[in-house]
Amino acid sequence: MRYAGLLLTVLLLASCDYLPFGFTSVAEILAHPASFDGQDVKIRGTVKDATKVPILDIKVYTLEDHGADVAVFTDGTLPAVGQTVTVRGKVESTAIINGRSLGLHIEQQTGS
Repeated sequence: MRYAGLLLTVLLLASCDYLPFGFTSVAEILAHPASFDGQDVKIRGTVKDATKVPILDIKVYTLEDHGADVAVFTDGTLPAVGQTVTVRGKVESTAIINGRSLGLHIEQQTGS
């Protein structure tokens, strides 16, 4: 019974976005795109720019994490430039050729 409570506590803490663990670095995703393609990740960074194209219903922003950038597509509200955000989403690439990704981006999960 004691271990069940400890396990529950660890799981709750691991899901908390305010603790400094459980995040994947953007640089790691960019360095190994095939390993992350189709995988769910949790990343944190600063919003560099945000773009909304109403006619096509596209909302995308660039997230910077220690010098590495990745595009994040969202159905939600675009965050403000300069804001630090946590993103949970799926890594997607248009193509991976010779270990290099073309069109690598994160599809943000709804509600994150």
